[in-house]
Amino acid sequence: MSPTVEGLHHASAPSAPVLAAYSYCEAVTGTQARNFAYGIRLLPTDKRQAMSALYAFSRRVDDIGDGTLPPEAKLARLEETRALLGRIRAEEIDEDDTDPVAVALAHAARRFPIPLGGLDELIDGVLMDVRGQEYETWDDLKTYCRCVAGAIGRLSLGVFGTVGPGEHAAEYADTLGLALQLTNILRDVREDAGNGRTYLPAEDLAKFGCSEGFAAGRLPAGSDFPGLVHHEVRRARALFTEGYRLLPMLDRRSGACVAAMAGIYRRLLDRIEREPGAVLRGRVSLPPHEKAYVAVRGLSGLDARTVSRQRARRRG
Repeated sequence: MSPTVEGLHHASAPSAPVLAAYSYCEAVTGTQARNFAYGIRLLPTDKRQAMSALYAFSRRVDDIGDGTLPPEAKLARLEETRALLGRIRAEEIDEDDTDPVAVALAHAARRFPIPLGGLDELIDGVLMDVRGQEYETWDDLKTYCRCVAGAIGRLSLGVFGTVGPGEHAAEYADTLGLALQLTNILRDVREDAGNGRTYLPAEDLAKFGCSEGFAAGRLPAGSDFPGLVHHEVRRARALFTEGYRLLPMLDRRSGACVAAMAGIYRRLLDRIEREPGAVLRGRVSLPPHEKAYVAVRGLSGLDARTVSRQRARRRG
């Protein structure tokens, strides 16, 4: 039998098959997650590889939920993926396994204390999508967001680690994931409606006269769509503010990665706030030069220092 990934962990460097598996995951990340890729390129090699493995596995789960298979087939595929995760957790993946994502993630889980249960939560969240679950209140939606995004924050923290006191780091990572997911939901209102999904809480839609949803391509008479968007933007901003408390708890390059990814989404939120109707016309995005600026800002540590000064003033 080929050596297990556990054995590879003790080698001075990953073997050729493991490096090939990581390269596959990095290629998936680079082509499928432009915003995410801008952030993780700031990490040292081992952390970048681990984050790519996490992304590639997560992308597989998301693609099942977003694909064209009938619901019964999606449910079966998701349970197969959960079984694969169980094999990874049990260290049953050999380095010559034919699934490069499994090989890379298994190796990453030996390198870093990644809480793999977060990927079970992601699968649970995608199951909610497949079953067509709707959300009456923000608390209901928050449960979904914690599964599909908060869990990713906590998984990432397993790779990043913390410096100094970090007792609330997992909580802040979870909250930052919620902020990113709510921004995603606002950005993708039109696309989700076309796929028969409405994520925004029903009570918020009713409050602003938007209960009919957005699939018709036009808003109901008398609706206040800008008011709805601004309401959700305020909620997302509060989550960002809380989640940014994570930054001073990370080393410089991990903090730069998080600041870059979060900074891109905060700028998306700014654009959505300035022009709410844009999300009904198409996907709002940032040009590459603006993403590069956010990455440089993150690498400078400016956001982390700003958070530290704000906390010091509050203590004073």
